[in-house]
Amino acid sequence: MQSTALRQLGALQDALDHFGAGHMDASALSQQARTYTDLLGALPPKFEEVLLQLLDRLESSALFDEESCSFSQKDLTDSLKLWLDKATARLGETA
Repeated sequence: MQSTALRQLGALQDALDHFGAGHMDASALSQQARTYTDLLGALPPKFEEVLLQLLDRLESSALFDEESCSFSQKDLTDSLKLWLDKATARLGETA
């Protein structure tokens, strides 16, 4: 499961990069991330809770323009990058 979790972590990083480059919308990113059950299962439960909250906010922010939404897509993307960094570190501890 560890190797699958690491592959899914890399795929999530790639998806976030595609989102940041405008090649993927928030809904597709969120939908893809939610399928990574091996990754989420390899991390403490709090990681899943935080990721799902970030994805929900990112999807909500996509429904509105930047000024009318209380969630900044840039801030949410930065938070997702931080989540990825912490997940990478956590998986590295268990490898």
